Amino acid sequence: MKLRIRYDEAYQVLDLDEKATEQLWVSLDLDGGEGLTQAEREKRIQEAFDAKYNRPEYNNWRKLNRHRGETKAKPGKDETEDDVDTSEPLMSEVADDRIFRRDELARAEREEYEDVCAWVRKVLKDKPQWSAAFIAVHMDGEQTKDYAASIGVDPTTVTHWLRRAEKKLRENYKNRQF
Repeated sequence: MKLRIRYDEAYQVLDLDEKATEQLWVSLDLDGGEGLTQAEREKRIQEAFDAKYNRPEYNNWRKLNRHRGETKAKPGKDETEDDVDTSEPLMSEVADDRIFRRDELARAEREEYEDVCAWVRKVLKDKPQWSAAFIAVHMDGEQTKDYAASIGVDPTTVTHWLRRAEKKLRENYKNRQF
């Protein structure tokens, strides 16, 4: 049998003997092979192989994950390591390790947000309604109309506050300290 295998963007052809063809039939978990001619069996093997392995998605996945094996954390090396939990991979074994640092990243993002809000309030300390409008609209993503309705003023007033706050913040941005 001649088996076409996709490698990168081209196909390579492998010649399989009858024993290897039968093993491939079993490994692809094909059933109902009784009564089929050899050509029909080869055609079904090639179709199953194409569906399972000759897809570009599989090859791209394999290219990225071919060196990943079992987890490196193995219990039972000695008595102290018997309680190692191997149900999750180690940090070095995952593509994106941010999942392990989710709390730390959320805390850093919250602290950065609070620092920016404090700076805005400090620069606009004479006009607290400007700072509240700037934070609500530009940082929290609230619509100008909704914010104006929530505090009971005209939306053009809020837009005016925002323009003046932006101008004042732009002037003081050069003088901020790190």
